[in-house]
Amino acid sequence: MNITGMSEQWVTARIKQKEESKCIPWKSLQELILAHPNVRKKVDVFALSIYGLVIFPRALGQIDEATLDLFDRLDKRVTPVPVSLVETFRSLNVCRRMGEGRFIGCV
Repeated sequence: MNITGMSEQWVTARIKQKEESKCIPWKSLQELILAHPNVRKKVDVFALSIYGLVIFPRALGQIDEATLDLFDRLDKRVTPVPVSLVETFRSLNVCRRMGEGRFIGCV
């Protein structure tokens, strides 16, 4: 809600369960970027979208709830380093467990 500037009902209606995490579809954020009256919020939502789709992809075309939380903390001047390390570690463990042996994330 803080990032988008939209109501709790708007956010709740768009959050979906994907595998083990809650996500918001990129399409919902794209519509918000195109229609939001506040330019600052448009830029914030666009940056969030890039951050969620490229840096911490969890489900194709979805922005993970953990990424939303991290992005909200960035706006409050909280350092993202520990969270970034945890997400990297988690992704590497998932790849190792699946036997793929490669990291899925930003190159």
